[in-house]
Amino acid sequence: MADLAAVDAAIDRAAAALPAWRAITPGERATLLRRFASVVDAHVEELAELEVRNSGHTWGNAVWEAGNVRDVLNYYSASPERLTGHQIPVGGGVDITFHEPLGVVGIIMPWNFPMPIAAWGFGPALAAGNTVVLKPAELTPLTAIRLGELALMAGLPEGVLTIVPGRGSIVGERFVTHPTVRKVCFTGSTGVGKRIMAGCADQVKRVTLELGGKSANIVFADADLAKAAAAAPSAVFDNAGQDCCARSRILVERSAYDEFVSLLEPAVQGVKVLDPSDRSSEMGPLISAAQKATVQGYVDDVEVAFSGSRPDGPGFWFAPTVVLTDDPSERIWRDEVFGPVVAVMPFDDEAQAVQLANDTEFGLSGSIFTRDVGRALRVSRAVEAGNLSINSHSAVRYWTPFGGFKQSGLGRELGPDAPHSFTEVKNVFISNE
Repeated sequence: MADLAAVDAAIDRAAAALPAWRAITPGERATLLRRFASVVDAHVEELAELEVRNSGHTWGNAVWEAGNVRDVLNYYSASPERLTGHQIPVGGGVDITFHEPLGVVGIIMPWNFPMPIAAWGFGPALAAGNTVVLKPAELTPLTAIRLGELALMAGLPEGVLTIVPGRGSIVGERFVTHPTVRKVCFTGSTGVGKRIMAGCADQVKRVTLELGGKSANIVFADADLAKAAAAAPSAVFDNAGQDCCARSRILVERSAYDEFVSLLEPAVQGVKVLDPSDRSSEMGPLISAAQKATVQGYVDDVEVAFSGSRPDGPGFWFAPTVVLTDDPSERIWRDEVFGPVVAVMPFDDEAQAVQLANDTEFGLSGSIFTRDVGRALRVSRAVEAGNLSINSHSAVRYWTPFGGFKQSGLGRELGPDAPHSFTEVKNVFISNE
Protein backbone atom coordinates (compact mmCIF):
# COMPACT_ATOMS: atom_id res chain seq x y z
CA MET A 1 0.00 0.00 0.00
CA ALA A 2 2.02 2.91 -1.31
CA ASP A 3 2.10 6.17 0.58
CA LEU A 4 2.29 9.57 -1.12
CA ALA A 5 6.09 9.59 -1.21
CA ALA A 6 6.16 6.17 -2.89
CA VAL A 7 3.62 7.31 -5.49
CA ASP A 8 5.65 10.41 -6.30
CA ALA A 9 8.79 8.28 -6.57
CA ALA A 10 7.06 5.90 -9.00
CA ILE A 11 5.87 8.80 -11.14
CA ASP A 12 9.38 10.27 -11.11
CA ARG A 13 10.81 6.93 -12.28
CA ALA A 14 8.25 6.80 -15.08
CA ALA A 15 9.17 10.34 -16.13
CA ALA A 16 12.87 9.46 -16.07
CA ALA A 17 12.25 6.38 -18.25
CA LEU A 18 10.20 8.32 -20.80
CA PRO A 19 12.93 9.89 -23.01
CA ALA A 20 14.63 6.57 -23.72
CA TRP A 21 11.32 4.69 -24.22
CA ARG A 22 9.93 7.22 -26.69
CA ALA A 23 13.29 7.28 -28.53
CA ILE A 24 13.36 3.52 -29.09
CA THR A 25 12.83 2.79 -32.76
CA PRO A 26 9.29 1.67 -33.60
CA GLY A 27 10.51 -1.80 -34.55
CA GLU A 28 12.36 -2.25 -31.26
CA ARG A 29 9.34 -1.14 -29.23
CA ALA A 30 7.18 -3.55 -31.22
CA THR A 31 9.62 -6.38 -30.52
CA LEU A 32 9.55 -5.67 -26.78
CA LEU A 33 5.73 -5.69 -26.72
CA ARG A 34 5.65 -8.98 -28.63
CA ARG A 35 8.18 -10.38 -26.15
CA PHE A 36 5.97 -9.21 -23.29
CA ALA A 37 3.03 -11.00 -24.94
CA SER A 38 5.10 -14.16 -25.27
CA VAL A 39 6.09 -14.11 -21.60
CA VAL A 40 2.43 -13.62 -20.61
CA ASP A 41 1.48 -16.53 -22.86
CA ALA A 42 3.99 -18.75 -21.05
CA HIS A 43 2.38 -17.79 -17.73
CA VAL A 44 -1.33 -17.95 -18.68
CA GLU A 45 -2.16 -20.80 -16.31
CA GLU A 46 -0.19 -19.23 -13.45
CA LEU A 47 -1.99 -15.91 -13.99
CA ALA A 48 -5.35 -17.71 -14.18
CA GLU A 49 -4.74 -19.57 -10.91
CA LEU A 50 -3.72 -16.29 -9.30
CA GLU A 51 -6.89 -14.57 -10.57
CA VAL A 52 -9.12 -17.33 -9.20
CA ARG A 53 -7.66 -16.59 -5.75
CA ASN A 54 -7.37 -12.86 -6.33
CA SER A 55 -10.91 -12.16 -7.56
CA GLY A 56 -12.98 -15.32 -7.24
CA HIS A 57 -13.25 -15.60 -11.02
CA THR A 58 -14.07 -18.95 -12.53
CA TRP A 59 -11.23 -20.88 -14.10
CA GLY A 60 -12.67 -20.45 -17.59
CA ASN A 61 -12.98 -16.70 -17.18
CA ALA A 62 -9.51 -16.35 -15.67
CA VAL A 63 -7.84 -18.26 -18.51
CA TRP A 64 -9.63 -16.06 -21.04
CA GLU A 65 -8.61 -12.91 -19.15
CA ALA A 66 -4.92 -13.84 -19.06
CA GLY A 67 -5.09 -14.76 -22.74
CA ASN A 68 -6.70 -11.42 -23.47
CA VAL A 69 -3.68 -9.62 -22.00
CA ARG A 70 -1.45 -11.60 -24.36
CA ASP A 71 -3.71 -10.87 -27.34
CA VAL A 72 -3.96 -7.15 -26.60
CA LEU A 73 -0.17 -6.87 -26.37
CA ASN A 74 0.26 -8.74 -29.65
CA TYR A 75 -2.36 -6.55 -31.32
CA TYR A 76 -0.80 -3.27 -30.21
CA SER A 77 2.73 -4.47 -30.94
CA ALA A 78 1.86 -3.66 -34.56
CA SER A 79 1.05 -0.03 -33.69
CA PRO A 80 4.50 1.54 -33.21
CA GLU A 81 5.39 0.91 -36.87
CA ARG A 82 1.99 2.13 -38.08
CA LEU A 83 1.49 5.26 -35.98
CA THR A 84 1.68 7.44 -39.06
CA GLY A 85 0.89 11.10 -39.50
CA HIS A 86 -0.13 12.96 -42.65
CA GLN A 87 1.44 15.05 -45.35
CA ILE A 88 -1.10 17.81 -45.97
CA PRO A 89 -1.06 19.81 -49.22
CA VAL A 90 -0.39 23.50 -48.50
CA GLY A 91 1.02 26.48 -50.35
CA GLY A 92 4.57 27.68 -49.84
CA GLY A 93 6.05 24.49 -48.45
CA VAL A 94 5.34 21.09 -46.95
CA ASP A 95 3.10 20.34 -43.97
CA ILE A 96 3.42 17.14 -41.96
CA THR A 97 1.89 15.82 -38.74
CA PHE A 98 3.34 13.59 -36.02
CA HIS A 99 1.73 11.57 -33.22
CA GLU A 100 3.81 12.44 -30.15
CA PRO A 101 3.41 10.47 -26.89
CA LEU A 102 1.68 12.33 -24.07
CA GLY A 103 4.23 11.36 -21.43
CA VAL A 104 3.40 9.56 -18.18
CA VAL A 105 -0.04 7.91 -18.17
CA GLY A 106 -1.82 6.97 -14.92
CA ILE A 107 -4.21 4.01 -15.06
CA ILE A 108 -6.68 3.38 -12.20
CA MET A 109 -8.07 -0.14 -12.24
CA PRO A 110 -11.35 -1.69 -10.99
CA TRP A 111 -11.61 -4.99 -9.15
CA ASN A 112 -14.03 -6.75 -11.49
CA PHE A 113 -11.68 -7.55 -14.42
CA PRO A 114 -8.17 -6.76 -13.15
CA MET A 115 -6.09 -8.26 -15.97
CA PRO A 116 -7.82 -7.39 -19.24
CA ILE A 117 -8.77 -3.83 -18.29
CA ALA A 118 -5.15 -3.21 -17.27
CA ALA A 119 -3.95 -4.35 -20.69
CA TRP A 120 -6.57 -2.27 -22.50
CA GLY A 121 -4.88 0.75 -20.95
CA PHE A 122 -1.18 -0.06 -20.89
CA GLY A 123 -1.09 -1.90 -24.26
CA PRO A 124 -1.88 1.08 -26.52
CA ALA A 125 -0.26 3.57 -24.12
CA LEU A 126 3.10 1.77 -24.26
CA ALA A 127 2.80 1.22 -28.01
CA ALA A 128 2.41 4.97 -28.51
CA GLY A 129 5.63 5.66 -26.59
CA ASN A 130 4.27 6.62 -23.17
CA THR A 131 5.35 5.27 -19.80
CA VAL A 132 2.68 3.99 -17.42
CA VAL A 133 1.99 3.97 -13.69
CA LEU A 134 -0.89 1.65 -12.84
CA LYS A 135 -2.92 1.42 -9.63
CA PRO A 136 -4.75 -1.89 -9.14
CA ALA A 137 -7.88 -1.98 -6.99
CA GLU A 138 -7.23 -2.49 -3.28
CA LEU A 139 -9.15 -5.79 -3.29
CA THR A 140 -7.39 -7.32 -6.32
CA PRO A 141 -3.74 -6.27 -6.67
CA LEU A 142 -2.08 -9.64 -7.24
CA THR A 143 -2.37 -10.20 -10.98
CA ALA A 144 -1.44 -6.60 -11.80
CA ILE A 145 1.71 -6.93 -9.68
CA ARG A 146 2.57 -10.17 -11.48
CA LEU A 147 2.06 -8.56 -14.90
CA GLY A 148 4.50 -5.83 -13.86
CA GLU A 149 7.05 -8.52 -13.00
CA LEU A 150 6.48 -10.28 -16.32
CA ALA A 151 7.04 -6.99 -18.17
CA LEU A 152 10.49 -6.73 -16.58
CA MET A 153 11.20 -10.39 -17.41
CA ALA A 154 10.34 -9.58 -21.04
CA GLY A 155 12.91 -6.81 -21.12
CA LEU A 156 10.82 -3.67 -20.73
CA PRO A 157 13.10 -1.09 -19.09
CA GLU A 158 12.61 -0.17 -15.44
CA GLY A 159 10.06 2.61 -15.04
CA VAL A 160 8.22 1.97 -18.31
CA LEU A 161 5.41 0.04 -16.59
CA THR A 162 5.16 0.47 -12.83
CA ILE A 163 2.48 -1.10 -10.63
CA VAL A 164 1.61 1.06 -7.60
CA PRO A 165 -0.79 -0.68 -5.18
CA GLY A 166 -2.57 1.54 -2.71
CA ARG A 167 -5.71 3.40 -1.82
CA GLY A 168 -7.60 5.42 -4.37
CA SER A 169 -7.57 8.42 -2.07
CA ILE A 170 -3.75 8.36 -2.13
CA VAL A 171 -2.49 6.73 -5.34
CA GLY A 172 -5.40 7.51 -7.66
CA GLU A 173 -5.77 11.03 -6.36
CA ARG A 174 -2.05 11.66 -6.91
CA PHE A 175 -2.32 10.52 -10.53
CA VAL A 176 -4.97 13.22 -10.91
CA THR A 177 -3.04 16.00 -9.15
CA HIS A 178 0.56 15.28 -10.17
CA PRO A 179 1.52 17.60 -13.06
CA THR A 180 3.83 15.03 -14.65
CA VAL A 181 0.96 12.60 -15.26
CA ARG A 182 -0.55 13.82 -18.53
CA LYS A 183 -3.46 11.40 -18.85
CA VAL A 184 -5.60 9.39 -16.45
CA CYS A 185 -7.53 6.28 -17.51
CA PHE A 186 -10.19 5.24 -15.03
CA THR A 187 -12.60 2.32 -14.99
CA GLY A 188 -15.13 2.27 -12.17
CA SER A 189 -18.21 3.96 -10.81
CA THR A 190 -19.78 7.00 -12.42
CA GLY A 191 -19.57 8.97 -9.18
CA VAL A 192 -15.82 8.50 -8.81
CA GLY A 193 -15.35 9.10 -12.54
CA LYS A 194 -17.00 12.50 -12.24
CA ARG A 195 -14.62 13.46 -9.43
CA ILE A 196 -11.61 12.35 -11.45
CA MET A 197 -12.80 14.31 -14.47
CA ALA A 198 -13.27 17.42 -12.35
CA GLY A 199 -9.79 17.00 -10.85
CA CYS A 200 -8.15 16.54 -14.25
CA ALA A 201 -9.79 19.75 -15.48
CA ASP A 202 -7.55 21.77 -13.15
CA GLN A 203 -4.50 20.88 -15.27
CA VAL A 204 -6.40 20.36 -18.56
CA LYS A 205 -5.32 16.75 -18.24
CA ARG A 206 -6.52 14.11 -20.69
CA VAL A 207 -8.92 11.54 -19.28
CA THR A 208 -10.61 8.37 -20.47
CA LEU A 209 -13.52 7.09 -18.38
CA GLU A 210 -15.28 3.72 -18.58
CA LEU A 211 -18.05 3.94 -16.02
CA GLY A 212 -21.35 2.33 -15.06
CA GLY A 213 -23.94 0.54 -17.12
CA LYS A 214 -27.54 -0.67 -17.02
CA SER A 215 -27.68 -2.36 -20.38
CA ALA A 216 -30.80 -3.63 -22.08
CA ASN A 217 -31.32 -7.02 -23.71
CA ILE A 218 -34.21 -6.46 -26.14
CA VAL A 219 -36.02 -9.60 -27.31
CA PHE A 220 -38.59 -9.26 -30.10
CA ALA A 221 -41.32 -11.84 -30.68
CA ASP A 222 -39.84 -12.91 -34.03
CA ALA A 223 -36.52 -13.86 -32.41
CA ASP A 224 -35.35 -17.40 -31.76
CA LEU A 225 -36.75 -17.35 -28.22
CA ALA A 226 -35.05 -20.55 -27.13
CA LYS A 227 -31.68 -19.15 -28.18
CA ALA A 228 -32.37 -15.76 -26.58
CA ALA A 229 -33.45 -17.33 -23.28
CA ALA A 230 -30.51 -19.73 -23.20
CA ALA A 231 -28.05 -16.88 -23.81
CA ALA A 232 -29.57 -14.41 -21.34
CA PRO A 233 -28.07 -15.84 -18.11
CA SER A 234 -24.46 -15.57 -19.26
CA ALA A 235 -25.11 -11.99 -20.37
CA VAL A 236 -25.90 -10.89 -16.82
CA PHE A 237 -24.53 -13.57 -14.46
CA ASP A 238 -21.03 -13.80 -15.91
CA ASN A 239 -18.54 -12.75 -13.20
CA ALA A 240 -21.49 -12.89 -10.77
CA GLY A 241 -23.02 -9.86 -12.50
CA GLN A 242 -20.02 -7.69 -11.58
CA ASP A 243 -19.71 -6.36 -15.11
CA CYS A 244 -20.48 -2.87 -16.43
CA CYS A 245 -21.73 -4.49 -19.67
CA ALA A 246 -24.14 -6.85 -17.89
CA ARG A 247 -27.51 -7.00 -19.68
CA SER A 248 -29.34 -6.53 -16.39
CA ARG A 249 -32.59 -5.31 -18.00
CA ILE A 250 -34.40 -7.75 -20.29
CA LEU A 251 -37.13 -6.24 -22.45
CA VAL A 252 -39.43 -8.79 -24.09
CA GLU A 253 -42.17 -8.12 -26.64
CA ARG A 254 -45.47 -8.73 -24.85
CA SER A 255 -46.74 -11.40 -27.24
CA ALA A 256 -43.65 -13.51 -26.50
CA TYR A 257 -43.22 -12.55 -22.84
CA ASP A 258 -44.79 -15.59 -21.16
CA GLU A 259 -42.98 -18.05 -23.43
CA PHE A 260 -39.65 -16.30 -22.93
CA VAL A 261 -39.98 -16.26 -19.14
CA SER A 262 -40.89 -19.96 -19.12
CA LEU A 263 -37.73 -20.69 -21.13
CA LEU A 264 -35.59 -18.39 -18.98
CA GLU A 265 -36.36 -20.14 -15.69
CA PRO A 266 -34.63 -23.47 -16.43
CA ALA A 267 -31.74 -21.63 -18.07
CA VAL A 268 -31.18 -19.63 -14.87
CA GLN A 269 -31.55 -22.66 -12.65
CA GLY A 270 -29.00 -24.49 -14.80
CA VAL A 271 -26.18 -22.01 -14.15
CA LYS A 272 -23.38 -23.86 -12.34
CA VAL A 273 -22.56 -21.70 -9.30
CA LEU A 274 -19.57 -23.50 -7.81
CA ASP A 275 -16.23 -22.90 -6.15
CA PRO A 276 -14.32 -20.98 -8.83
CA SER A 277 -11.40 -23.40 -8.60
CA ASP A 278 -13.79 -26.09 -9.90
CA ARG A 279 -13.12 -25.94 -13.63
CA SER A 280 -16.79 -26.65 -14.44
CA SER A 281 -17.95 -23.57 -12.51
CA GLU A 282 -19.87 -20.97 -14.54
CA MET A 283 -20.29 -18.40 -11.75
CA GLY A 284 -18.30 -17.72 -8.63
CA PRO A 285 -18.90 -15.57 -5.54
CA LEU A 286 -19.22 -11.83 -5.20
CA ILE A 287 -16.03 -9.92 -4.43
CA SER A 288 -16.73 -8.95 -0.80
CA ALA A 289 -19.17 -8.94 2.09
CA ALA A 290 -19.92 -5.30 1.37
CA GLN A 291 -20.83 -6.06 -2.24
CA LYS A 292 -23.05 -8.95 -1.16
CA ALA A 293 -24.88 -6.66 1.28
CA THR A 294 -25.39 -4.08 -1.48
CA VAL A 295 -26.87 -6.64 -3.86
CA GLN A 296 -29.07 -8.11 -1.12
CA GLY A 297 -30.41 -4.62 -0.42
CA TYR A 298 -31.84 -4.45 -3.92
CA VAL A 299 -33.43 -7.89 -3.74
CA ASP A 300 -35.00 -7.19 -0.34
CA ASP A 301 -37.08 -4.45 -1.99
CA VAL A 302 -38.70 -6.63 -4.67
CA GLU A 303 -40.47 -9.92 -5.21
CA VAL A 304 -38.18 -12.56 -6.71
CA ALA A 305 -39.81 -14.55 -9.52
CA PHE A 306 -37.25 -17.37 -9.48
CA SER A 307 -33.58 -17.95 -8.79
CA GLY A 308 -30.78 -20.40 -9.34
CA SER A 309 -28.56 -22.21 -6.90
CA ARG A 310 -25.60 -21.24 -4.76
CA PRO A 311 -23.23 -23.25 -2.57
CA ASP A 312 -23.72 -23.57 1.16
CA GLY A 313 -20.88 -22.67 3.45
CA PRO A 314 -18.46 -19.75 3.61
CA GLY A 315 -18.08 -17.27 0.78
CA PHE A 316 -19.88 -14.25 -0.60
CA TRP A 317 -22.32 -16.37 -2.59
CA PHE A 318 -25.45 -15.00 -4.24
CA ALA A 319 -27.81 -17.08 -6.35
CA PRO A 320 -28.69 -15.92 -9.88
CA THR A 321 -31.92 -14.00 -9.38
CA VAL A 322 -34.75 -12.92 -11.70
CA VAL A 323 -37.29 -10.20 -10.94
CA LEU A 324 -40.37 -9.50 -13.08
CA THR A 325 -41.52 -5.89 -13.23
CA ASP A 326 -43.63 -3.51 -15.28
CA ASP A 327 -42.57 -0.38 -13.39
CA PRO A 328 -39.57 1.46 -14.94
CA SER A 329 -39.27 3.67 -11.84
CA GLU A 330 -38.22 0.77 -9.59
CA ARG A 331 -34.64 0.84 -8.27
CA ILE A 332 -34.02 -2.68 -9.51
CA TRP A 333 -34.76 -1.43 -13.04
CA ARG A 334 -32.83 1.85 -12.86
CA ASP A 335 -29.75 1.29 -10.66
CA GLU A 336 -26.61 -0.63 -11.50
CA VAL A 337 -26.85 -3.52 -9.02
CA PHE A 338 -23.46 -5.01 -9.96
CA GLY A 339 -24.54 -8.46 -8.92
CA PRO A 340 -26.32 -11.51 -10.37
CA VAL A 341 -29.78 -9.94 -10.53
CA VAL A 342 -31.80 -9.31 -13.70
CA ALA A 343 -35.15 -7.56 -14.17
CA VAL A 344 -37.55 -8.56 -16.97
CA MET A 345 -40.18 -6.21 -18.41
CA PRO A 346 -42.65 -6.50 -21.32
CA PHE A 347 -43.00 -3.95 -24.13
CA ASP A 348 -45.67 -3.47 -26.79
CA ASP A 349 -43.86 -2.29 -29.92
CA GLU A 350 -40.51 -1.23 -31.34
CA ALA A 351 -40.90 2.40 -30.33
CA GLN A 352 -41.60 1.50 -26.70
CA ALA A 353 -38.67 -0.92 -26.65
CA VAL A 354 -36.33 1.87 -27.72
CA GLN A 355 -37.88 4.33 -25.27
CA LEU A 356 -37.49 1.94 -22.33
CA ALA A 357 -33.95 0.97 -23.33
CA ASN A 358 -32.93 4.64 -23.48
CA ASP A 359 -34.68 5.63 -20.26
CA THR A 360 -31.46 5.52 -18.22
CA GLU A 361 -28.50 7.74 -17.47
CA PHE A 362 -26.22 4.98 -18.76
CA GLY A 363 -25.39 3.88 -22.29
CA LEU A 364 -22.60 1.33 -22.34
CA SER A 365 -23.81 -1.84 -23.99
CA GLY A 366 -26.83 -3.89 -25.04
CA SER A 367 -28.26 -6.66 -27.18
CA ILE A 368 -31.09 -6.99 -29.70
CA PHE A 369 -32.63 -10.35 -30.60
CA THR A 370 -34.68 -10.40 -33.81
CA ARG A 371 -34.76 -12.19 -37.17
CA ASP A 372 -35.71 -8.93 -38.95
CA VAL A 373 -32.51 -7.37 -40.33
CA GLY A 374 -34.19 -4.02 -40.96
CA ARG A 375 -35.46 -3.88 -37.39
CA ALA A 376 -32.04 -4.86 -36.06
CA LEU A 377 -30.47 -1.93 -37.89
CA ARG A 378 -33.20 0.55 -36.91
CA VAL A 379 -33.12 -0.37 -33.24
CA SER A 380 -29.32 -0.52 -33.04
CA ARG A 381 -29.13 3.01 -34.46
CA ALA A 382 -31.84 4.23 -32.08
CA VAL A 383 -30.53 2.72 -28.83
CA GLU A 384 -28.15 5.12 -27.08
CA ALA A 385 -25.26 2.82 -26.22
CA GLY A 386 -21.67 2.48 -27.35
CA ASN A 387 -21.56 -1.30 -27.90
CA LEU A 388 -24.47 -3.30 -29.27
CA SER A 389 -24.79 -6.91 -30.41
CA ILE A 390 -27.45 -8.42 -32.64
CA ASN A 391 -28.53 -11.95 -31.67
CA SER A 392 -25.55 -12.23 -29.33
CA HIS A 393 -24.14 -10.66 -26.19
CA SER A 394 -20.64 -9.88 -27.38
CA ALA A 395 -19.56 -6.53 -25.92
CA VAL A 396 -15.77 -6.38 -26.06
CA ARG A 397 -13.30 -7.31 -28.79
CA TYR A 398 -9.81 -5.88 -28.57
CA TRP A 399 -9.80 -5.02 -32.30
CA THR A 400 -12.97 -2.88 -32.09
CA PRO A 401 -13.62 0.34 -30.11
CA PHE A 402 -15.20 0.10 -26.67
CA GLY A 403 -16.82 2.85 -24.60
CA GLY A 404 -20.09 4.36 -23.50
CA PHE A 405 -22.67 7.05 -24.24
CA LYS A 406 -24.06 9.46 -21.65
CA GLN A 407 -22.84 8.80 -18.09
CA SER A 408 -21.26 5.48 -19.02
CA GLY A 409 -18.02 7.15 -19.94
CA LEU A 410 -15.85 9.39 -22.03
CA GLY A 411 -13.56 8.35 -24.85
CA ARG A 412 -12.94 4.93 -26.36
CA GLU A 413 -10.62 2.07 -25.54
CA LEU A 414 -9.37 -0.74 -27.78
CA GLY A 415 -9.66 -0.93 -31.56
CA PRO A 416 -7.13 0.29 -34.12
CA ASP A 417 -7.33 3.94 -33.05
CA ALA A 418 -6.65 3.47 -29.31
CA PRO A 419 -2.95 4.45 -29.51
CA HIS A 420 -4.00 7.82 -30.97
CA SER A 421 -5.79 8.64 -27.72
CA PHE A 422 -2.38 8.45 -26.00
CA THR A 423 -0.76 10.97 -28.34
CA GLU A 424 -0.73 14.65 -29.17
CA VAL A 425 -0.93 15.59 -32.84
CA LYS A 426 1.94 17.89 -33.75
CA ASN A 427 1.75 19.91 -36.97
CA VAL A 428 5.00 20.99 -38.66
CA PHE A 429 5.18 23.36 -41.63
CA ILE A 430 8.42 23.48 -43.64
CA SER A 431 8.74 26.55 -45.87
CA ASN A 432 10.24 26.10 -49.32
CA GLU A 433 10.93 29.80 -49.71
